[in-house]
Amino acid sequence: MRDETKCLHSGYTPKNGEPRVLPIVQSTTYVYDSAAEVAAIFDDPTKGLCYSRFGNPTVMAVEAKIAELEGGVGAMCTSSGQAATLLSILNICKSGDSFISTPTIYGGTINLFSFTLKKLGIECIYVDGDATEEEIKKAFRPDTKLVFGETIANPALKVFDIEKFANAAHDMGVPLIVDNTFATPVLCKPFDFGADIVIHSTSKYLDGHAVQVGGVIVDGGRFDWTSGKFPELNEPDESYHGISYTEKYGKMAYIIKARMQLMRDFGVYPAAHSAFLLNMGIETLPVRMKQYCENALAVAEFLEKSEEVEEVIYPGLPSSPDYELAKKYLKGCSGVISFVLKGGRQAAARFMDSLKLASNEVHVADIRTCVLHPASETHRQLTDEQLEAAGINGGMVRFSVGLENIEDIIEDLSAALNAISK
Repeated sequence: MRDETKCLHSGYTPKNGEPRVLPIVQSTTYVYDSAAEVAAIFDDPTKGLCYSRFGNPTVMAVEAKIAELEGGVGAMCTSSGQAATLLSILNICKSGDSFISTPTIYGGTINLFSFTLKKLGIECIYVDGDATEEEIKKAFRPDTKLVFGETIANPALKVFDIEKFANAAHDMGVPLIVDNTFATPVLCKPFDFGADIVIHSTSKYLDGHAVQVGGVIVDGGRFDWTSGKFPELNEPDESYHGISYTEKYGKMAYIIKARMQLMRDFGVYPAAHSAFLLNMGIETLPVRMKQYCENALAVAEFLEKSEEVEEVIYPGLPSSPDYELAKKYLKGCSGVISFVLKGGRQAAARFMDSLKLASNEVHVADIRTCVLHPASETHRQLTDEQLEAAGINGGMVRFSVGLENIEDIIEDLSAALNAISK
């Protein structure tokens, strides 16, 4: 099946007389006839369901759909995108380990990497996205366990050179994790370019309607965990009956370990109703992504002509330094545009306060147009140096184009830009 069909049919196939639409199984627990059956599931959760902290039929259907869309062997939904990022790292790293990331990533992720994980004894080594393979490999230490990047960085909109970072990671014997939130599997499939693990904040385009927070981890099933660098995946897990994940689960070792070990301990699993709403969003994803890209390009072209705008950052523009990377990796550049207004923070604040259609909100990738000032809102915890490294200027505005009529969006932009100079 192609993506449009997968979005509608993957993950759940009704049997004779069953509901056409994915049912909501709103239950925390499941009943069995014998203690032996329950014991067998605790020995191996893949044999059945015991508690909805591990798995739920509605959520599992959505997990299967997302795994198929990305081309992975399995997926695990989480209660937020931040939870997906955290567990994807903790599934490999422990205290004393390090990992590599580009600095042009979501501000909340930078905070997680630079402060919270550091408190847990896990260090993030930042490497510029434009670094060569050799420069990336020089940043490695003996304890470096993975490489991380965002397909389209939020809000710098840098396109991640997946193949380059995958080659460097694999040469050093570690996996590449890619946050594919802005691109979605409709616009980019990171596994096709060498990524090993893909994560999403499903709160964004996958959901589309801004009705719930969520995340997902997808396992590509291609990385060899048996090199000796990842003992927690191939040596017996004392916390789970001495199971060796690579020995028992093969290519699904990573995602099974995440569920059996980390989801068990952190309990950040979404509710069935949340998964039901997420599934409804995914069903229209291909149609929405096509329109987001079309609207965003029109807005980016309009902004390039404005005298109030110093710079437009959108990889779909031929003037973008990432235009060739976008053509290589993406089937469209999503609906998010960043631009820098002349006059810095004051001009940005005046512009945003003058918008009527676009909502000033701490969200992105919604069906409705929304706008945000990263330096004073989502990224306000960062130092000036970190803001610069993340590609964020004080006058930068992140504009998430919705699905309204494009003429209405541009009229709103035009009026707000005119208000700056008054």
